[in-house]
Amino acid sequence: MSLADEKLRKILADHSATWLVTGAAGFIGSHLVETLLLLGQRVVGLDNFSAGKRVNLRDVEKKTGPEAWRRFQLVEGDVTCLTTCREVCRPGVDYVLHHAALCSVPLSIENPRRTHDDNVTGHLNMLIAAREARVRRVVYASSSAVYGDCEDLPCVEERVGRCLSPYALGKCVNELNAGLFHRLYGLPSVGLRYFNVYGPRQDPAGAYAAVIPKWIDAMMRGGTVWVNGDGKQTRDFCFVTNVVEANLLAATVDYETCLRQAGEVTDSRCRKPGGGGGCAGAPAACFNVALGQRIDLLGLFEMLKDLFLSRQPDRIIAPPSCRPALRGEVCDSCASIVRAERALGYIPTHNLRQGLAETVAWHEECISEE
Repeated sequence: MSLADEKLRKILADHSATWLVTGAAGFIGSHLVETLLLLGQRVVGLDNFSAGKRVNLRDVEKKTGPEAWRRFQLVEGDVTCLTTCREVCRPGVDYVLHHAALCSVPLSIENPRRTHDDNVTGHLNMLIAAREARVRRVVYASSSAVYGDCEDLPCVEERVGRCLSPYALGKCVNELNAGLFHRLYGLPSVGLRYFNVYGPRQDPAGAYAAVIPKWIDAMMRGGTVWVNGDGKQTRDFCFVTNVVEANLLAATVDYETCLRQAGEVTDSRCRKPGGGGGCAGAPAACFNVALGQRIDLLGLFEMLKDLFLSRQPDRIIAPPSCRPALRGEVCDSCASIVRAERALGYIPTHNLRQGLAETVAWHEECISEE
């Protein structure tokens, strides 16, 4: 198991439950499924395979073994269909980890309607189904994109700027809807604002691939490493194992304590003035999930290059090539994780170099199997 964390083992020993993971065949979703199965949980997975890959689930099956795999049920379907959401989020499901989405700022600018359907309508459908099934809690993927053009670093949950893309706006709407469902219907939910997640199973292919898998693949194959912009922009990169930990903690911590630590009063009918994140009126139960450190892209290139050369000293890696920056992308990003530390007990398990080393090793293994 990638997550060797005794704290979570102890927590889930008292929470034998059924979990719904949407986007189960995706990058993050497959890691959630793997960890839950290895921790003895029952898992229902939902995926339409528009972005998720069956090979990810085959890898999970191999790593968890036949006994654990029998506790997994896969439903092929789409969160934009409310009937499907009700089918998978049925009575008996205890927790929902909602990660089905289109996760691309450039794609959202090119196709805002599709992004709205998948990310906003899909999220609303899942909240409706979760409310009807009386689940214990919904944990959903928000994004650092909600901070928009806010220039104050590190990013703290209650201070945001203007959205720079339909993707960012959709995440803000999702936070608002989650807060509304909490106040109107008593549906507990926690939003996790991810900062540049990376790790094994992240696809390097395609026009919208993330920078780390794309660069690793280029370095391995002798291709060009492209930098969008001048390379001086900074990012807070978060290893996927840290994200898994945050999800399971967010699902199982005491909810009233979670809200108090986040700055929201425990009475769901009212809120402290000024509490909340995302947008005005968004739920306070939103937390940054990140490493809490930033590095510029040129520094990231050098770290990856050093990792490759430490494994293969004779490898030739050409300097990166620059091209225009992408629309909708922020210049600098870094999270404060103080709120998640206090409310969730979240402590990152991997620093950047450790996470990159595991990611490079995974990509090398994939190449060797081709």
